[in-house]
Amino acid sequence: MPRRVLVTGAGGFIGRWSLAALQARNFDVHAVFAPLRPPAAGVQLAGATAHQVDLLDPEAIDTLIALVRPTHLLHFAWIAVPGVYWTSAENGRWLQAGTHLAKRFFSCGGQRAVMAGSCAEYDWSRTTVCQEASSPLADTGALAPTPYAQAKLDMHRRLADLGRQSGASTAWGRIFFQFGPGEHVTRLVPTVVRSLLIGRAALCTAGTQVRSFLHVADVAEAFAALLDSEVHGAVNIGSGEPMAVATLIDAIAAKIGRIDLVRFGAKPLPAGEPALLVPDITRLRKEVGWQPRLNLDEAIADTIAWWRGQGSGGQVLS
Repeated sequence: MPRRVLVTGAGGFIGRWSLAALQARNFDVHAVFAPLRPPAAGVQLAGATAHQVDLLDPEAIDTLIALVRPTHLLHFAWIAVPGVYWTSAENGRWLQAGTHLAKRFFSCGGQRAVMAGSCAEYDWSRTTVCQEASSPLADTGALAPTPYAQAKLDMHRRLADLGRQSGASTAWGRIFFQFGPGEHVTRLVPTVVRSLLIGRAALCTAGTQVRSFLHVADVAEAFAALLDSEVHGAVNIGSGEPMAVATLIDAIAAKIGRIDLVRFGAKPLPAGEPALLVPDITRLRKEVGWQPRLNLDEAIADTIAWWRGQGSGGQVLS
């Protein structure tokens, strides 16, 4: 029987990169885009079948699943507007939509579902290196989690329960700090790159916070590998290589040739920003068997080249 995968959020920052990665693994790919928003110019369908569906409409989900009859599900679609998604009431709507999608998928014979989670699910006040099985989660600490983190935690638990009830296979990818072509212009890497490319000072925090950074194409390929595996449960998706934010910014500036325009300390660190937040990616490497394709230098060069090609306006995919 052919393996037919339904990919939601296929026009988004990560989802669009997953289509070719899944094709390479011999999936019959069906890509879901929002209504009235066909695939953007930068989205390569790579032979995938496109569907425009409102995933917040349960009847539309029912129709889609009945039409496609997927054996696999890769669910990226969620509210992701920078500065909005952390506290938006839309998180609750997407939790309900994801739950209905999973129920319908399993009831129609779906075999394996993988959904996208977030490093926000961990308790940042008690966690430095995040390990899936042992690190505290955001809803176990003294402070209440953000609506985004709580909705993601709830979706993971519901997915696991629904999978067990149906006898199907599930996994959950917790994403850490991706960057690359098509990222929203207000986020860190695009802000720095676009400023330096036009000769404007890049106003930054001190950059002492330590993270791990991964090119978005590698994030998408990690999800394709996870879907194609038999690994269950939460799996961290990241590079696993700790790096100060200032080191990343310096590398970008050196590649562009405008180190002189970087202004560290011009912005305060955001409230609640942990000093260290990186993933343990042992499960991703050893159990899923995945390694990144691009090193950091290649990832930075590719990102800069894309933004050069966009001009000063820039375009983002969503």
